[in-house]
Amino acid sequence: ERIGRALGAIHKPKRVIVGHDMRSTSPVLEEALIEGLRSQGADVVRIGLCSTPMFYFAMFEAQGSADLGVMVTASHNPAEYNGFKMMRGNGLPIGQGSGMEEIRDLACNELPIPQAAVTGSVTNDNDVLERYIEKVWQLSGLTGDFSALRIAVDAGNGMNGHTLPKLLGRLHGAHVEELYWDLDGRFPNHEANPVKTETLDELRDVMKKHQCHVGFAFDGDGDRIGIVDEEGTPIQGDMIAALLSQEILRDHPNATILYDLRSSSSLPELISSLGGTAKMCRVGHAHIKKQLIEENAAFASELSMHFYFGDLHGSEATDLVLLLILKIMQREGKPLSQLIKPLKKYAHSGEINFKVTDAKAALERINTHFAAQAKEIITIDGIRMNMDGWWFSVRSSNTEPLLRLNLEANTPEEMEVHKAELIALINA
Repeated sequence: ERIGRALGAIHKPKRVIVGHDMRSTSPVLEEALIEGLRSQGADVVRIGLCSTPMFYFAMFEAQGSADLGVMVTASHNPAEYNGFKMMRGNGLPIGQGSGMEEIRDLACNELPIPQAAVTGSVTNDNDVLERYIEKVWQLSGLTGDFSALRIAVDAGNGMNGHTLPKLLGRLHGAHVEELYWDLDGRFPNHEANPVKTETLDELRDVMKKHQCHVGFAFDGDGDRIGIVDEEGTPIQGDMIAALLSQEILRDHPNATILYDLRSSSSLPELISSLGGTAKMCRVGHAHIKKQLIEENAAFASELSMHFYFGDLHGSEATDLVLLLILKIMQREGKPLSQLIKPLKKYAHSGEINFKVTDAKAALERINTHFAAQAKEIITIDGIRMNMDGWWFSVRSSNTEPLLRLNLEANTPEEMEVHKAELIALINA
């Protein structure tokens, strides 16, 4: 309630869109949040159960009529967590360095937050799911017969269990193996976090048993998607982005596409070869969405399997990613592993995490050791150094007390040598 009051007092919104995920604590937190917002005179539109992409779509759709939006969710975090995703009416998130600190300072002190003269109203919008599914289906351009298609989809008991029945109900004739589509905020089967490849084990087993062409897995709030090819191999986020970039550039020739600084060099090389403009960006949705809107980019991606679409004002839409991957496979008539193989030109380490007592000192050691041999040093987010024939990125996590390392070289052997060197420096 204090957070709702603080949001109302600082932003003075007239109309706020509020939704929530399936966690057991979400309804009571939503109720308190709404009371806080109403106490400041804000009229609240409740959209009920929603995935994060659904919530973003509702905000995108309400541009000009909603000043603020809040979704009660803890994203991919385990069951005991909960929180709030906050968004301005212009589509930009309220995050670290973009307004979150001001809300924290007002919400977390003992000062009273005076009530407005008139309490705001509450209305319900129960049709967002239908409109969202229609929009992503229309954007995908997917058509045809799906009777030869066999897919497995793991919702991880998260919010995509809410969107998938209506979405995949449109794939007439397709054989769909369903894993954990029932909404359960306790996540009783496995953590809903496809970046952790161990969470994909059951999906891979089901795919093998039913000889599926592709598998999809979603995180708890539905803004990240993992993809497994027909051989059971999880596909790294930048390689998914490479496939999607080809599709985006078919519909948006010469467009600008953003990629995060951890991504393989093969991604910007591919974008440029297809006539697009590839631009590096910081990690984190608050930074990426701002840059995407400012540069009028058509698409953006993160190694962590967040994918952002200019046609949705920079919103993530994992349901659209699923449809576009199926569209590419349908058109090309090739197994997914064959579509990915030519894109994997270099040896990428994947993201390696370290718990360190002094992240700043570790970054300084790395900088001192490598600065003289670096061809380019990029400091938009931690340190990225482009060397002769390889590169690395070391940055502090936005969400956890961790230092994150990514590197890439021309061969696996070179990558392992440089990885060992960097790990020694980080742990020194």
